Amino acid sequence: EARVTLLDAAGNVVGSAMTGGDGVFRFIGLPAGEYTVIAAGYPPVATVLQVTGGGRTDSELQLGYGD
Repeated sequence: EARVTLLDAAGNVVGSAMTGGDGVFRFIGLPAGEYTVIAAGYPPVATVLQVTGGGRTDSELQLGYGD
């Protein structure tokens, strides 16, 4: 499990969620725009997510500890 935080383009927290046992998380009803996804609980990872209107956007983050 990891905590996932979603920031808007201005850096404001839009939402947060915990991943399920399968690592899946979901944010519903986001307007189109650019967001930053930050995952923690493992070494932190961040990525940019581009949301377009009227559909589903999928993104993958690789979480884990170094070898």
